[in-house]
Amino acid sequence: MKTETSIQGLSASLAPARSARKTIGFVPTMGNLHEGHMQLVREARRICDVVVVSVFVNPIQFGPNEDFASYPRTLEQDSHLLAENGCDILFSPSVEQMYGKQPRLTNIAVNLLTEGLCGAQRPGHFDGVAVVVTKLFNMVQPTYAFFGQKDYQQLAVIQQLVQDLNIPVEVRGVPIVRAEDGLALSSRNGYLTPEQRQIAPKIYASLLAAQQQLKQSESLTIVLEKLRKSLTDAGFVIDYAEARSPQLQTVTAFDQDIVLFVAAKLGNTRLIDNLQIRYTD
Repeated sequence: MKTETSIQGLSASLAPARSARKTIGFVPTMGNLHEGHMQLVREARRICDVVVVSVFVNPIQFGPNEDFASYPRTLEQDSHLLAENGCDILFSPSVEQMYGKQPRLTNIAVNLLTEGLCGAQRPGHFDGVAVVVTKLFNMVQPTYAFFGQKDYQQLAVIQQLVQDLNIPVEVRGVPIVRAEDGLALSSRNGYLTPEQRQIAPKIYASLLAAQQQLKQSESLTIVLEKLRKSLTDAGFVIDYAEARSPQLQTVTAFDQDIVLFVAAKLGNTRLIDNLQIRYTD
């Protein structure tokens, strides 16, 4: 596995693959990698000739009171994991390499899809994601890009971005990877105390209970009330717990496929999860 820290080095490492018209798979990450990331890498390895993974903690997607400064940087450990799971090129640029020394005057906003859910709770977050992902797509020029479905809203935003700006990459979503107790894997899980780690799986358990209630014909309004109460009783502080269509439109009844979304805090740790529920099953 090669490690590149500059755009020029990345381009040089990818030049032979581009000349040979090989397929390039790309997995953008912020590092502190876990099994969920490795599933993305393995999926890229399965269908692509060359696999590129970026590790870059993107400052412009963090709000002023968020955890940019404390976000775990574990590049040496990440590098070993990536080498073991089939990554060909690790791209790990500095902030200056990504954004330069001059002020950034260009922004990218994906409207509608960023309203509500994490977009409401984290103003400007998805603008920062859209900018960095566009830049990385331009640098890597991948055939395919792989994103986890745990960040469902982010995946939808990136798919819309690629469609609207005619970026020549196919974006693929990969199902959520969970611990044995159901907790969705996340780099931020490492912030949890041992006691909080025992509570955290109740998000997924509450989502599964809500799914069962919907299948038993309880109304969506009542199910969402029960979901919120279950989370609050377990000790979570809820940012949101709501239902949307797969296209992220607001829904008021379980009369179509829906997605249940939760974002909630345990102490200072913000956890997100979702569950896709088919109407016809």
